[in-house]
Amino acid sequence: MPNPNRTLAAATAAAALAVTVLAAQPAAAAGPGAAGKSRLAWSACPGQADTRQQCTTLAIPLDYADPDGPQITLAVSRIAAAKPGLRHGVLLIIPGGPGDNGLDRPAGAAKRLPQSVLDRYDLVGFDPRGVGRSTPVSCGLEKSDLAMVKLRPWPAADGSIDENLATARRVAETCARNGGPVLRSLSTRNEARDIDRIRQALGERRLSAWGTSYGTYAGAVYATMFPRQTDRIVLDSNDDPDPSRVGRGWLAAFGQGAEDRFPDFAEWAAAPGNPDRVADTPEEVRPLFLDLAARLDAAPLPWPGANPAELSGNVLRESMLQSLYADGAFPDLARLMLAGLGRRPLPAPVVPPEEVLQNHIAASAGTLCNDVAWPADPAAYGKDVAAERAARPLTAGMPVNVMPCAFWPFAPAEPPVRVTGRGPANILLAQNLRDPATPYPGALKLRAALGDRARMVTVDSGGHDVYLANGNACGDAVVTDFLVTGRRPAEDVRCPAG
Repeated sequence: MPNPNRTLAAATAAAALAVTVLAAQPAAAAGPGAAGKSRLAWSACPGQADTRQQCTTLAIPLDYADPDGPQITLAVSRIAAAKPGLRHGVLLIIPGGPGDNGLDRPAGAAKRLPQSVLDRYDLVGFDPRGVGRSTPVSCGLEKSDLAMVKLRPWPAADGSIDENLATARRVAETCARNGGPVLRSLSTRNEARDIDRIRQALGERRLSAWGTSYGTYAGAVYATMFPRQTDRIVLDSNDDPDPSRVGRGWLAAFGQGAEDRFPDFAEWAAAPGNPDRVADTPEEVRPLFLDLAARLDAAPLPWPGANPAELSGNVLRESMLQSLYADGAFPDLARLMLAGLGRRPLPAPVVPPEEVLQNHIAASAGTLCNDVAWPADPAAYGKDVAAERAARPLTAGMPVNVMPCAFWPFAPAEPPVRVTGRGPANILLAQNLRDPATPYPGALKLRAALGDRARMVTVDSGGHDVYLANGNACGDAVVTDFLVTGRRPAEDVRCPAG
């Protein structure tokens, strides 16, 4: 899945369209500037230390083509605007993944957002359907299939994809057997509909939103399906919205993203005075990494407690991808390389709770596979992997390899949304130049799809996440001003490093 940690396949397009049109009509509720008539009952959030954050639940249809049929639960949270007299409205935080939790995002965001934003917005979070406390799903996978080197389809050391094909089939069959109707209901279209149900329940005529990673695609789909309900939309670290590929394109983007980002790590890993320095010059880091990965392919090191319980070449490659998300994670990769080189002991493995992994994997697979049909020809995947391994050795062919979606037994209930520029000019994209997960070329495609609806601020920085994530005052100021005033830049903005 792009970043680990979605009984409706038969719904007709006509029925879904009718539901969308009805749901897109304005609610009789207050607009920005005043709190609307919320029909939600708020109480303390279990286990949340920030007492400002309150939680509630909202019943939503399992199937929007049958709105009065079975209902599921959506968990929602909020921190009220600090200054009610300045309140502009709701800022909904749309999590990434797909499959990431979002219920505690308001408490996390409140620690970073400037006071001018906290004064004006109710910060609202939610666990998307099937995730966390929102009627969670699980495929009941075997423990070995929860390993990240299984979930991301890393080929064998010789480039073979036979094991990847077997894993993809097994995961698809297990999810189909155990996932139930909620798993089959997961899709980005339904997440957009769920978001609009949140808006209605909050009593808001329009909704501002801050989506990150996959949340940029979900936010763009919401803005396309419900343009009249949007206020100020920030899309941060942007996915390519190509409706013919969707998640398959996002996986493929890791190849370019790693190539763009790895030089930042190499510069850091060769810096004099770095206690985790791995080489004398940046130019030495890449061949050192590739050579170490090849050696670990041939002779993995035992790593008790990890899943799998060894440091193999693919485990190192997977760790590399995760470490490129933020500069603060660079030491994790450097220390693993030093351990592989015999200069350090292996660090203690970090293994998320199995229940969390089961939920994230099921929600992610359900969304990716229900959004669009994936090709199923093993030979085509093998050919693509061979070409990718030669072109981008850092990721060894993984980004174009087979996933469970190739063998998903449920046809998509609806076609993916084609994001367009039809709607109000109220969208701001924020993008790092060297993002390992949602690289710059994909952001340009989303920018082009949105046309005059959007402006984009591009930051000369590396890593995943832009706003308040990398200390770039220029980029942060553009986003903050848009949220506070509603004014977008007259044209796209480029922010220098620093």
